[in-house]
Amino acid sequence: MRILFVLFISIPIIEMILLIKVGSMIGAIPTVGLVMLTAVIGITLLRQQGFDTLARLQSRLAKGELPGTELLEGAMLLIGGALLLTPGFFTDGIGFICLIPTFRRPIAQALIRQGILSGAGFSQRQSQFRTYQQFNTHATDSHRGQDRRIIDGEFRNED
Repeated sequence: MRILFVLFISIPIIEMILLIKVGSMIGAIPTVGLVMLTAVIGITLLRQQGFDTLARLQSRLAKGELPGTELLEGAMLLIGGALLLTPGFFTDGIGFICLIPTFRRPIAQALIRQGILSGAGFSQRQSQFRTYQQFNTHATDSHRGQDRRIIDGEFRNED
């Protein structure tokens, strides 16, 4: 909780210092224009990367795999998009790191590998899902060649 308080206080201070320094170097109007340009570039990048991550997530689900990395990347895209819409250069830098796949994917994979998200059950659920998937694959393989009939019906529980 203290970390959030420190971030809540220090990030706006860092942003103000950077905006004042850049504004004194290139002027006020170009600084505002640069902040707006990073927001437009960020929105465009967010849209493109969001669709790409969604497609990879759907592909992994179609294969029967758990999309842990893709879910974490989606969360990082949301955070990065929000940071890019926040005026300032420091938050824009962090936002671009969250949006650019070259940086985002290794960070997401490292977070999962380090077990930082084990509280959310990412690594444990991923192994449970693989075990279920292996069991399900073996069950269908053992019944190949047999006539499988589906009986449709209803039931009621009478006391």
